[in-house]
Amino acid sequence: MNALAPMLEEYFTSYLTGQRAASPATIHTYASTWRIFLSFITDRIGKPAYLLDIADLDENHVVEFLNHLENDRHNSIATRNLRLAGIKGVLAFAAPRNPEHLSTIAKIQAIPNKRKTINGIGYLSNTELQTLLDAIDTSSWTGRRDKAMFVLAAQTGLRISELTSLTLDDLHLHSHAANVTCVGKGRKARTTPITQSTAAAINTYLTERRTRPGSTVFPGPGGNQLSPDAVNQRLAVHLERAQKTCTSLANRHVTVHTLRHTAAMRFLAAGIDSAVIALWLGHESTATTSMYLHADMQIKQNALDRTRQPETQPGKYHPSDTLLTWLESL
Repeated sequence: MNALAPMLEEYFTSYLTGQRAASPATIHTYASTWRIFLSFITDRIGKPAYLLDIADLDENHVVEFLNHLENDRHNSIATRNLRLAGIKGVLAFAAPRNPEHLSTIAKIQAIPNKRKTINGIGYLSNTELQTLLDAIDTSSWTGRRDKAMFVLAAQTGLRISELTSLTLDDLHLHSHAANVTCVGKGRKARTTPITQSTAAAINTYLTERRTRPGSTVFPGPGGNQLSPDAVNQRLAVHLERAQKTCTSLANRHVTVHTLRHTAAMRFLAAGIDSAVIALWLGHESTATTSMYLHADMQIKQNALDRTRQPETQPGKYHPSDTLLTWLESL
């Protein structure tokens, strides 16, 4: 019996959608993982995907697939681990329904995530952000849409999935406390205030937007929702223009998530408590928000200044002697 196809159908249509009420982003990610994985297995063993059985998915095939992601598709370690989680999630669902495959499933579940070096977060300074926004050519409808979209993203710190799924009903711009509502990770709804200048920019954009089809705030040409890749591609176009006038943006990789980090760092620089920032960004816990504390060198410098000896001048140490400077450089 080929247990894989009916099991996948039950997982995606009954369990993930019905019982878990997973977000569209989660469903898309898991489905994409299995589409790529099954295509890989089909190429390896020469059996069509609809005829595959769970027994065909041994741990060696999974390890080969993970290596394929890194070496051939040049995916990051984070993506590699995300794909592995998608495979494990489905097989964990399959285990009690297919006890004859418990040994195979257990071996796959034992495959560890690959550890990776955690780099500092990327964010833009106020000057860099403004240069990027100013570089957007608003002579076309697409440019005016992009300007409104990235202004909103930079101020609110919305995730890209939250930004692209916004509908016109999610915007509340005419009250004394303008805000936008969204449903984020874990299907948690939250309301994010927006500034008067951002509300004015969105209102101006909406005057033209309402003449176009669909209810998505930032639609594609046919009124449909933009894909994450399309949004980041548009951002890359504007970044290339901004790099011509801002040297610090040269060779920078900027995504919508960079704008999210930028919003968080601006709050931190303003002295906003990390617990408030966590609520603003929709983090599950303040532990996630702590990464912004690590990224802010000024916070670390202030901590150093507060712990200095009374007779020591605040600030970094600067050798006054050229010999000492040379020795410090070795």
